[in-house]
Amino acid sequence: MMSFFSKTTAQSVPSESIYNIEINSLTGEPIQLANFKGKYILFVNVASKCGFTKQYEDLQTLYTNYQDKLMIIGVPCNQFGNQEPGTVQEIQNFCQANYGVTFLMTEKIEVKGDNQHPLYQWLTQKDKNGKTNSTVKWNFQKYLINPDGKFVDYYFSMTKPLSDKITQYLQ
Repeated sequence: MMSFFSKTTAQSVPSESIYNIEINSLTGEPIQLANFKGKYILFVNVASKCGFTKQYEDLQTLYTNYQDKLMIIGVPCNQFGNQEPGTVQEIQNFCQANYGVTFLMTEKIEVKGDNQHPLYQWLTQKDKNGKTNSTVKWNFQKYLINPDGKFVDYYFSMTKPLSDKITQYLQ
């Protein structure tokens, strides 16, 4: 039997909690995902120079409309076409000046490959999230977690943030 306090690199049981994953905000402060228990969380790997970048506008609208039951967490990533080359300050300025982003943004991370962040290991691996395997195909792929921290579904970049596929859970 494995202790809750042991750290291991071996595969974990499907019930691994997303709330135990450590990630920092864009400005470097630790984000406590457990603070969002009771709300849906929508994780979106974002980029400033992508054809889907205009989705920031709909993400902000989604957040504004449902912030009582939803936290959106933008996750900057530069792994797709070098479309997020900016510094922390450049990313922050871009999001606020162009889209008025008020939802949470994390540090820039890798969402696939050998240096995949533990958050995206959980989001993309059935043995961690308990539901499904997936691959992050491009910027603005979305992952929805329910208020109990359970994996709901993922949506490719073409799915708009205000799509019924997402909003059906929030109404």
